[in-house]
Amino acid sequence: MKKAFNYIITIAVLLLTATSCTNVLDQQAVDSFNEGVVFSDINLVKSYLGSCYVRMGGPGTDAGLTGRDLLSSATDQTFASFRPGSMVNMKGNMSPDQLGFFANNGVGGAYLRWNNLYSNIQNVNTIIAKIDEVKVPASSEALKAQLKGEAYFIRAYDYTQLLECYGGAVLINQPFQLGQDFLTNKRASIAETKDFILADIAQAISLLPATIDQGRATRAAAGALKSRLLLFCAGKLTNGGYQPDNPLVSFPAGSQTTLLKAARDAAKEVMNGTYGTYSLVGNTSDPVLPLTEEQVKAYSDNYFYIFDQKGKWNSETIWGIQYALTGGAFPYPGFNRWLGTNGYHCAGNNPPTEPAVRSYEMADGTPFVWDKYKPGDQFLRTATAAQLATDPLRNPYNGREPRFYATILYHGAKWIPRGSDLADVDPIGIIQTGHFYNDNGTLKAYGLDTRQALVEPWNGTKTGYYTRKFQDPATVGQYYTNTNTWVVFRYAEILLNYAEACIELGGADLQNGLDALNMVRNRAGLPDRITTDQATARTFLRHERAIEFFGEGHRWYDLRRWMIFGSVVDNVYGMKIKQFTNGNMEWKLDLKDKEDARTWGGDTFYWLPIPREEMNKAPQLQQNPGYN
Repeated sequence: MKKAFNYIITIAVLLLTATSCTNVLDQQAVDSFNEGVVFSDINLVKSYLGSCYVRMGGPGTDAGLTGRDLLSSATDQTFASFRPGSMVNMKGNMSPDQLGFFANNGVGGAYLRWNNLYSNIQNVNTIIAKIDEVKVPASSEALKAQLKGEAYFIRAYDYTQLLECYGGAVLINQPFQLGQDFLTNKRASIAETKDFILADIAQAISLLPATIDQGRATRAAAGALKSRLLLFCAGKLTNGGYQPDNPLVSFPAGSQTTLLKAARDAAKEVMNGTYGTYSLVGNTSDPVLPLTEEQVKAYSDNYFYIFDQKGKWNSETIWGIQYALTGGAFPYPGFNRWLGTNGYHCAGNNPPTEPAVRSYEMADGTPFVWDKYKPGDQFLRTATAAQLATDPLRNPYNGREPRFYATILYHGAKWIPRGSDLADVDPIGIIQTGHFYNDNGTLKAYGLDTRQALVEPWNGTKTGYYTRKFQDPATVGQYYTNTNTWVVFRYAEILLNYAEACIELGGADLQNGLDALNMVRNRAGLPDRITTDQATARTFLRHERAIEFFGEGHRWYDLRRWMIFGSVVDNVYGMKIKQFTNGNMEWKLDLKDKEDARTWGGDTFYWLPIPREEMNKAPQLQQNPGYN
């Protein structure tokens, strides 16, 4: 079965190349290919559309959605070990001239870049404007309508990215024309941008089938996009939290309740099966506690394999980036290569931070407490072999909730077999992010996955952890790229979108929200959350989103729309671990090992600035507030 990201035949690549440098305000129209040829054959249109799917992920093997740096490294969750300075929003120096990860010509978040998004909008505008001219037999009319629906979906997706990154966008629904004057184009309000996107989503839903070749957009994908868009629009950031009188970044006063109801109802449409049947993978009953080790592993494996799907998607996946199982180079991702440990000859990028690791609950649903055994000491834990034998929970990585084990590689975690060069040193495949010491305190051996390791120490973790989630145990990242799907929309997001809207509305909706939240928790092997207090329920919801969506990119948007980014930004320090021959252990968060100095630049940073080069090309555009 063909996949959306494999439709790039030669003509599609040529078309993409011809439009890749097009800017929303460039006055040079796309005229370097013969549109008459392309729109004379529905199969060429289909290939052209394939190039538009590719651009949704951002061009380039290192800069796209599945590239080296995760968007979570622009938050408190993970750390961009190789390019920490590129996360300018975490360094307090983001400006129209200094965008790092988010820059038009930078290395990183290509899928969020102003120029990439508008280049792709030009492509889909061309398809939407021309596709009705394509002459097809009656048997292909359904395909033509489908392709048009896909184009509307892609345009809605790209404009949603623009709204969530920049606020009100320049709304363009026709392809650029030679000689067209763009110097009169202005940014629309955020409300107008939202309505424009919703209209595109409605068009997509009306044209798209419920089922389609895996990897292409469906009605449910459009419905999920609607849910995501409306929840963002209903947040504090866009409803009086920052510059309430600025229509580029804020809805009119009094809009929030209406937006919350719209977000609730959009999620409910997906939950009700309006666009197809979707469900969480795994057991969603309130678990009987305590869980056995086997049960914890079963819950953990169930969660892990949501992100290690190959071939047919499971019932939770609404839409994602589908890769051919043959693997290869671009556009295939390097999850193992970028996230894997140096002890497996991989790059060790995007390791979890210590606060993120500590945020995972215990297996019984109670909070993890670092200083449980020594109140007030947030930096050091020690345990003798005898203490560990009596109370294994003295090891901070024991007894944690199942998603912890699916997401985090920590000292002592079992992983995959080592390469032949290290198989004799570690025949089992146990992560070693600590060092080994003799009983007298002298160093015995460096851990294989540390920055003093036998192989590639420069790729060793700087935090004491690695990210397991998204890796594939069957892929040897030293040699091969991944083929597992990058999930963009999944049913768990719909449930938590619904839960948040209901909790924020309060009243009779609050329990409905908790019920949806508890489905996600129960699937993870955790007990129900119970409260009638809205503030408490809000805390539960925000915690659940952080854990359930770890590393998936949601947190960057969540922290912004909730306007709590400043409260979580902190320096990144390394966890130092000592394992003694006699079985004693020491875990120390080393404040002398500051791996990244981070600072929050204030409310201005809740929005990306329009890049300086774009403002120079179109000085009539209004820059986002707080930037010059």
